[in-house]
Amino acid sequence: MTIEQIYTGCLAQGAYYIESNGEVAIIDPLREIKPYIEKADEDNAKIKYIFETHFHADFVSGHVTLAKETGADIIFGPSANPSFEATIAKDKQEFRLGEITIIALHTPGHTMESTTYLLKDATGKDHAIFSGDTLFLGDVGRPDLAQKAAHMTQEELAATLYDSLRTKIMPLADDVIVYPAHGAGSACGKNMMKETVDTLGNQKKMNYALRADMTKEEFVKEVTDGLLPPPSYFPLNVKMNKEGYTDIDEVIQKGSRPFSPKDFEAFANETGAIVLDVRHQNEYVKGHIPRSIFIGIDGGFAPWVGALIADVQQPILLVTPEGRVEETITRLSRVGFDNTLGYLEGGFEAWKKASKDYDTLTSISALEFKNAIADDDIPVFDVRKESEFIAEHIDDAHNTPLDFINDYLAEFPTDKTFYVHCAGGYRSVIAASILKSRGIHNLIDIAGGFKDIKEVGIKTTDYVCPSTIK
Repeated sequence: MTIEQIYTGCLAQGAYYIESNGEVAIIDPLREIKPYIEKADEDNAKIKYIFETHFHADFVSGHVTLAKETGADIIFGPSANPSFEATIAKDKQEFRLGEITIIALHTPGHTMESTTYLLKDATGKDHAIFSGDTLFLGDVGRPDLAQKAAHMTQEELAATLYDSLRTKIMPLADDVIVYPAHGAGSACGKNMMKETVDTLGNQKKMNYALRADMTKEEFVKEVTDGLLPPPSYFPLNVKMNKEGYTDIDEVIQKGSRPFSPKDFEAFANETGAIVLDVRHQNEYVKGHIPRSIFIGIDGGFAPWVGALIADVQQPILLVTPEGRVEETITRLSRVGFDNTLGYLEGGFEAWKKASKDYDTLTSISALEFKNAIADDDIPVFDVRKESEFIAEHIDDAHNTPLDFINDYLAEFPTDKTFYVHCAGGYRSVIAASILKSRGIHNLIDIAGGFKDIKEVGIKTTDYVCPSTIK
């Protein structure tokens, strides 16, 4: 038996490859399916099952295309109703894979079709659970994403999740391995550990939601407390996972159309496409196409695209580093953004050589900022998350989290200069690009963010652990 976790850091997502005696199961595959097929070929094995723990909201799964390419059966848990052919498992239904058995344990609560898959080894011993978004390490799946579809409140879903955990998962032995669908950084939970694999016994000790003496009322309160609104693209991804989608190869082909600077500009105007610049933030600062949006490919790219662009049907034109067009289109498609129409051939250098107008972003070091604030009273806007801001921030700074920056536009002054910063310099440039695209140009970015601000000795508030604040 082989179990491999295939972890994608950008999405904080874990897919799983399980092989036994020449038969393979894939759990929660990403949309680009070639790695799974190639690995099965290397093992001289056949992909037999594709197990889906639920209808994912934060990414588009590869289940439809993988089934089409391999003939494998797609398995969902009870109450799932996809628009394509799939096996809807009954609770505790068994699936034989080589010498091992995988059992569907219906664990509703995150969503009503949520299912945990229990793997029994060749001896019949419980070996591992693939818990999807039902159980994370340090947390459980948020119960507010499926309210509309389930016709239930988040409190009712949380109460259902409480029952699922205590009747299906917590009775399992402490040495059972937990393989979750997500880790720290995912928007599907709020308190995940950085580790991606653990034992159930350790989770019973470490995970607040698995306290043995916890009442249902306490669980509901703690699980629903402090939930931020989910990203706008989540329901659109659920729809694609439930109803099907275009093969990724077609998406890549459509998006790989090269444009000269002249045609790029004309096509952007004609289609209303967003110009998405995915280069490093330092390159964007030095020069970029006016009104283009920066979201760097080497940061938390896909989730930020989902949170800030939101509409998966939005036409997109790309400005990328050399040789990274296909990678960018692929990573956009992971979160359902399939409407990439092409890219700027030759990149931003071609734009400049064509003598096209371009914009820059004023950016200063933390030391320059320290010297400047001694002589002026310019407002500072901190675009980190609220929890980061609560922990520690510059005195008198305003917190305008990047996730919801469109809700804070009225707070930014238009008649005087202001500073903007994040933790390390990536998010502040995203924020600056959005503000500039809306005509707000009177801003100065602080390169290096709060990390550098602290290092140069700028006065900040005393540190407070965010988890202690209710």
